[in-house]
Amino acid sequence: MAVDSAYLMQFVEETSFYNRIVLSHLLPSNLWDPLPHFLQTWLRNYLAGTLLYFISGFLWCFYIYYLKLNVYLPRDAIPTRKAMLLQISVAMKAMPWYTLLPTVSEYMIESGWTKCYSSIGEVSWFLYFVSIAVYLVLVEFGIYWMHRELHDIKPLYKYLHATHHIYNKQNTLSPFAGLAFHPLDGILQAVPHVIALFIVPIHFTTHLGLLFMEAIWTANIHDCIHGNIWPVMGAGYHTIHHTTYKHNYGHYTIWMDWMFGSLRDPLSQEDDNKTE
Repeated sequence: MAVDSAYLMQFVEETSFYNRIVLSHLLPSNLWDPLPHFLQTWLRNYLAGTLLYFISGFLWCFYIYYLKLNVYLPRDAIPTRKAMLLQISVAMKAMPWYTLLPTVSEYMIESGWTKCYSSIGEVSWFLYFVSIAVYLVLVEFGIYWMHRELHDIKPLYKYLHATHHIYNKQNTLSPFAGLAFHPLDGILQAVPHVIALFIVPIHFTTHLGLLFMEAIWTANIHDCIHGNIWPVMGAGYHTIHHTTYKHNYGHYTIWMDWMFGSLRDPLSQEDDNKTE
């Protein structure tokens, strides 16, 4: 179905506004203003993604490793500075490619190829929240199976996902490991966010917010602290994933692992360790 060009311009104007907000505060205008709109958007996403990665990572590390030392984790469980610097290096090499994905998704939205809408006022609040719920279920399903296949298909694991799984002990995992992937691996696991745009109507800014929230969420699930909040797939579950390689592939919740038989609970894991 053709979308009115005047309506699509609302998306272009909104992305241009975000570009100006971010780029004008971080770079001289002569460095970004002459760039085409697509490259401006890519640069904005790269700078915003990098800032979000470092701010969330440093603040969380400062809180759990310094302010709350020996509260959440014993000193010998804290990863070394060398391990965290390696994770940062891997993430920074991949960041330009990670941020290409939201840039391409914004281009598709601006071109009218997706079911995105510009303003919440176009739908009721009820439909807005229903669409978010359906979107998140699709994303959860997609990430679960993408993640699981990155383990089950041996070449994908060997050449892509193994980069992330070198962090396989509690004292090697940190919030900075959250984006320490092979670039293609990280993109593949975020692709369900984009696929969902073609299936369910979703508010444009909400989509962008949820996509960038991934940086904060992945930092959280790599801190090895089990929050024990049902049904959240927190760090306790994800730490098991990094040590067994065959459990807890889910992203936000435990439901997909429960449905498809790959769930392992951190509390039962602790009980098993005590009996050994």
